[in-house]
Amino acid sequence: MFETTIKQIEPETVAYLSMTGAYEQIPSGYGRLYGWVQMSGLTPAGMPSAVYVSMPEEGSEEEAKWELRAPLTVDADERGLNDEGLGVKLVPSRTVASAMHKGPYEAIESTYRSLIQWIADEGYEIVGPYEEVYLTDPEEVPPEEYLTEARFTVRKK
Repeated sequence: MFETTIKQIEPETVAYLSMTGAYEQIPSGYGRLYGWVQMSGLTPAGMPSAVYVSMPEEGSEEEAKWELRAPLTVDADERGLNDEGLGVKLVPSRTVASAMHKGPYEAIESTYRSLIQWIADEGYEIVGPYEEVYLTDPEEVPPEEYLTEARFTVRKK
């Protein structure tokens, strides 16, 4: 059953890695991001996420723009992107439409289609890129057990 909620996301400080190109870079990208977090003396505080600045249907995957995020404890100071595309920033509060996806990442498209339709049916509009919050560790559970929260930043029309 497809369940969607509207919720408020509080401001959060994140370490992030700005990426371009194929999504197959995600595992190694998280390795780079969390390695940098550790080397920088920062403290992770929550589940990782990805923000997709360009939608997959907007062009080729090689042109895709996205970022990986690691939430940090609130005492982290903002840092602009370094030469390797890594930085720390404050993500402002936002209202999101959220749906839970269970299963492999490759099958999340149907969850997004349903979420987009629900947003329109409920009188909201999408005002930001889509996000995925990864709630399970792919090294600990099989793909059919992955839990991913799919989100769009929205506002009432």
